Amino acid sequence: MENKIKKLAVLASKAAEDKKANDIEILDLRDITVIADYFVICDGNNENQVKAIARGIEDKLAEEKEITPQKIAGKNEGRWILMDYSDFIVHIFHKDEREHYELERLWADAEKILRNDEE
Repeated sequence: MENKIKKLAVLASKAAEDKKANDIEILDLRDITVIADYFVICDGNNENQVKAIARGIEDKLAEEKEITPQKIAGKNEGRWILMDYSDFIVHIFHKDEREHYELERLWADAEKILRNDEE
C-alpha cells in the first residue's frame, strides 16, 4: 500500500511540473505524523498559475488513477491551495505565501523523496 501512495504523490508532483510549478518537493512524513504519509509542496508565480497547477493535479489523478481529493481548500483565492487525498496532501502556494509560511522548515525532519526514484 505504501508504495502505491508514494507513486500517487510522485504522479501529483509530475502533474504540477506539467503546469510549470516551481521548486517541487515531496516529503516523507510516515515516521513523523499521522496526518498524512507524504506532502507534495510546490509554488506558482501568480494566483492563476496556482489554480492551474491544482486543476492539472486534480485532472491527472482523476484521469489516470480515478481518485479525487477528499477536500480542497483555498481554490478560489489561489494563494495556498491544499488538496487532501487522505494519505498524501498537496500544498500549492503562491510563491510569496510559500516564502512566508516556510512549510518545509516546519517539517525539516522529513525525508525528501526524489521524484525520479519512482519512474
